[in-house]
Amino acid sequence: MNKRTFGERKNKVVEHVAKLRTGIEGLDFLGNGGFPKGRTTLCVGSSGSGKTVLGVEYIWRGMEGFDEAGVFVTFEEKPERIIKNVKSFGWDLDKKIAEGKLTILDMAPSIMSSDTLVGAYDFTVLIERIKYAIKKVKAKRVVIDSINAFFTQVGATDKVRKVIFDFVDSLNSLGVTTLITAERTEEYGPISKYGVEEFVSDNVVIVRLVLEEERIRRTIQILKFRGSTHKQGEYPFTITNDGIIILPLAGMKLSAPSSTVRIASGTKELDKMCGGGFFKDSVILVSGPTGTGKTLITTLFTEAACKAGEKVILFAYEESREQLMRNAASWGVNLKKWQNKGLLRIFCEYPEVMGSEDHLITIKKEIEAFKPRRIAIDSLSAMERVLTLKSFREFVLNLTSYIKQREVAALCTSTTKTLLGGESVTEAHISTLTDAILILRYVEMHGEMRRGLTVIKMRGSWHEKEIREYIIDGKGLHIEEPFKGVESIMTGAARSVTQYEEEELKKLTKLQ
Repeated sequence: MNKRTFGERKNKVVEHVAKLRTGIEGLDFLGNGGFPKGRTTLCVGSSGSGKTVLGVEYIWRGMEGFDEAGVFVTFEEKPERIIKNVKSFGWDLDKKIAEGKLTILDMAPSIMSSDTLVGAYDFTVLIERIKYAIKKVKAKRVVIDSINAFFTQVGATDKVRKVIFDFVDSLNSLGVTTLITAERTEEYGPISKYGVEEFVSDNVVIVRLVLEEERIRRTIQILKFRGSTHKQGEYPFTITNDGIIILPLAGMKLSAPSSTVRIASGTKELDKMCGGGFFKDSVILVSGPTGTGKTLITTLFTEAACKAGEKVILFAYEESREQLMRNAASWGVNLKKWQNKGLLRIFCEYPEVMGSEDHLITIKKEIEAFKPRRIAIDSLSAMERVLTLKSFREFVLNLTSYIKQREVAALCTSTTKTLLGGESVTEAHISTLTDAILILRYVEMHGEMRRGLTVIKMRGSWHEKEIREYIIDGKGLHIEEPFKGVESIMTGAARSVTQYEEEELKKLTKLQ
């Protein structure tokens, strides 16, 4: 008998349970293909966490994307209210009902007798109505929203456990893939209200609404898929005008191709320092203190794309469009001309106006709509100041991964903490993900502040190692000769090397 290696056994995933694709962006990835087919999934979350939206979208995507009819059972909200609320997402449920693809059952407690809800747990009326609705539209998907209203009169926990078990078993026998929503009172406390729902259910999904440093953050977690694989962990998501979008970090793949084609930076001397320019699909980080010319380098990078007849988007998080154009004009760059020609799009927004997930989705939508060959982000540090460390890291990872998959060149700026330099949080979390890094520093010499630039990283290419002086004037950026007789520039503690020290260094070099 042939023996497989540990690696072969580890990489082989056997999926015994068939999956039903939900059609919700990111959720199918987390579920390794979707929800377990023909089974019931419990979705728990606090008020406002997005359970009902998830349920309606699950039904809608089935009808729109897979021609699968659905049944939506509501125990709390009136059908008319649900239909009205989701129209903001562009989901016309009335149309689907008219086409015979959807049935919405109003099962408010007032409709059902108390004996049906409690008594001996006789589900005849409820199950028969669901069964009839399924048969009527030939449904493949069912949503029950929310199960807590159904159990408010049950009381004892042991009774709730039996009720849920019988109810889930009855649903599974109908041959549909069901999503049941349930309330919880704490984001990171007990999983469910009664403390037993998650044990009776085969599959459990948790949605959370967390307040982090005065900002709302939504996350989703698959707690378990019994007998089936899924991604582990908690993943951020947001609710947009198009519905739910989940941003799974694990969805990033190191599979993007790499090009050897060079593009101009906008400054000839900088191109020489980089070995001939940037690669056309590279991510470039420009880091330095305020006032060192990061926005100027961004402007020249943007203009270079337009001159080459390429589209470019500039995402600005610290300056307005008019301010950017005024500043560019002072360096001899006419951004308005390129905007009027349709080669440049400028997107300006304060980081504080939305969460990191929404900013990332906005960037993706702008790129997909405009289809640029380059993008510029000025600056990442603006995002850093309004996000938690975890959220910022997720934002950077998602952003750089998406950029590489799109095969566009991206230039991002980062502001250091002090005027004399020093590593920023942005540098720490993006440096390993970038293909090129330019460092800008102030250099104090003889009572005068001068500026220095160096390329400390150029992945896949030779680059200069010297620290060059550069000058900014009305004609832009001018890179001069390397600094001589100065050391510790990068640490922010530049000092001149005396003639004696230079001679001693030469002696040591000869001895070696």
